[in-house]
Amino acid sequence: MSGRYRLSPGEPTNASASVSLPSRALLWLIASFALSLMPQWDRLPLWLVAACVVLAAWRWLAQYGRVRLPGRWLRTGIMLVLISVYVATVQGRFTVDTAASFFVLAVGLKWLETRTVRDFYVLFFILVYLTTVNFLFHQEILWTLVNLTSIALLLVGLQVLNAPDLPKGMQSGWRRLVLLLVKVLPIVVLLFIFFPRMAPLWSVPLVSGEARTGISDTMRPGDISSLAQSSERAFRVTFGGEMPEYRDRYWRGLILDYLDGETWKQGRTEVFERPGRVAVDGGIGDLKSGEYDVLLEPTDQRWAFGLEGSRALSDNVIEESEDLFRFRRPADSAVRYRLGPEGAGVYDDAQLAPAEARRYLQLPSGGNARSREFARDLGSRLDDLGVVRTLLSRFREQAYFYTLRPPEMPEDGIDTLLFDARRGFCAHYAGATTFVLRAAGIPARVVVGYQGGQNGAGGDYLIVRQYDAHAWVEAWIGGRGWVRIDPTAAIAPERIESGLRDAVADEGSFLENDWASPQRYGDLALVQWASLQLDRINYQWQRWIVGYQGQSQMDLMSRLPGGIGMRELGYLTAGIVGVGLLIAGLLSAWQMRRGEHRDRFRRILGSWHQLCASAGVPVRTGETPSALASRLARAKPVAADSARLFARIVNSHYYSDAPAEGDDVELKRMRRILTTMKRQLRRSHSTAGKRS
Repeated sequence: MSGRYRLSPGEPTNASASVSLPSRALLWLIASFALSLMPQWDRLPLWLVAACVVLAAWRWLAQYGRVRLPGRWLRTGIMLVLISVYVATVQGRFTVDTAASFFVLAVGLKWLETRTVRDFYVLFFILVYLTTVNFLFHQEILWTLVNLTSIALLLVGLQVLNAPDLPKGMQSGWRRLVLLLVKVLPIVVLLFIFFPRMAPLWSVPLVSGEARTGISDTMRPGDISSLAQSSERAFRVTFGGEMPEYRDRYWRGLILDYLDGETWKQGRTEVFERPGRVAVDGGIGDLKSGEYDVLLEPTDQRWAFGLEGSRALSDNVIEESEDLFRFRRPADSAVRYRLGPEGAGVYDDAQLAPAEARRYLQLPSGGNARSREFARDLGSRLDDLGVVRTLLSRFREQAYFYTLRPPEMPEDGIDTLLFDARRGFCAHYAGATTFVLRAAGIPARVVVGYQGGQNGAGGDYLIVRQYDAHAWVEAWIGGRGWVRIDPTAAIAPERIESGLRDAVADEGSFLENDWASPQRYGDLALVQWASLQLDRINYQWQRWIVGYQGQSQMDLMSRLPGGIGMRELGYLTAGIVGVGLLIAGLLSAWQMRRGEHRDRFRRILGSWHQLCASAGVPVRTGETPSALASRLARAKPVAADSARLFARIVNSHYYSDAPAEGDDVELKRMRRILTTMKRQLRRSHSTAGKRS
């Protein structure tokens, strides 16, 4: 029956349509394609999404004869045009990200040559592969459910293709899918837990350098204030003991020490690293007091975030100088790493090397004359600590304001901020403070990271979001080393004590451009509760399912009785697969026999096959009832009419949309006809015996 079907109402009947697929099967295929594109909507270029929509719509309209599918030359022209646009967009970059985009383009073009059942099967397997590609970019539980739904739609379409006219085919199709899932789910869970997790033989970067939301290695006065309008997650943190107080949650990420006009940069460039992937399962074992796990969202950058005075406990993060942490490769997927406490440094005899002092005293040759004069005056009258205290007192006591709507400061922006506008965000004040300290002869640097964090559901972990991005200052004080100085704490202490929402509550600028964010509606308890519950589900999914890799697996296996190693794990996996296949085979055989027992029509049909075999006409593989009846009629003419009538009833029962009689009536007729055939064949046999 595969590949042959009756036309449904509204399907094309003209040969010019050049299609031979059931419309319902094609519809499920298109729906699956649309669903499989959703996880990639944020990275695919707009022209590619539009091209895929047009190509799929073209195929659907051709199904109903509204348009014609293009011929070979037109298809070739369309392909060359779209590939040219793709090459111009990629601009020579080749990564998994760009390769995945090209694959989406190839799938879109495939719609123009999907005419036959064979083409359907090809596109079916291509779309299954497309859903697996989606997992390279999104592993969240929501997108996992979207991908699984896409595959389910494909399987339903496959059933419709092979049985388009079967009564209640849709309901039975979904029922079969659910039963199949119930059967295989235990085996899938066991294989997930015990199948050896090995690192790939090679790896390539997933991304092509496209910007993600997050802090960068440069800081202009308005950069972080723009970032403060985003509620996207930066990372989550689970602590082994008590969480630090809100005011102590300074998550260090970058040091910016070079001022180029109005822009702060890193004086030392990042060392080039060959393409690769970051190990994502850094946190293993139970957390001890003071230790904490960080689950970082993809940043496409090498820097990691940690509290001051921490040390690296997992080998997927490197501890560098200046209390910073780096990955060996850019973090192009979610990464889990572990940090722990480190004893406080002793700076009594510490001295800053001359080269380092010059590095942290660098200033442009000109500009901001008033700030320079102000700094020289402070430096001539006070020691280093006195300069710091005087500057913070100025911020605290005078009319300085913390705002997400700072005025423009085109030239000599530091002078404008300190003496005229007196309105700015953390980046403004951190940059100005570092400038004044350096002009006064005190080595200083800008530190960029995050400050704060919202409690997750149940208070089990912290959620640090992009609007928690922050900039502060560290100054070198003789005998004390690097000391944190945060001018924001002097101007708007509520920002450091409770967060950005409270700091800008009066001006109402918190997430003012992000109306869809649940965090914007902090006064709606139900919205906040639902948002946190969803985040907790996704967090646990990321930690224990997506993050279940080699180290995590071996840590779990070591806790089982006997301490299972890699070799034992391989044997165990092979045993699970063997037992699972055996159980599946036994269940299938049992269900088959049970189905045969329950299907009264099938039992009667089996009796007819046995009767034909005893008459010297055994049923052939794939033979239809009508063909078998014709052979029996030729071999035993006495039973010809009964055999053909029996075959018509069988065909009517299994292949008619609306049987003319009820099941019980059909069964009685089939039994009567079968009894008649037996009597006719016995009579024929006995007559032949008498003649012989």
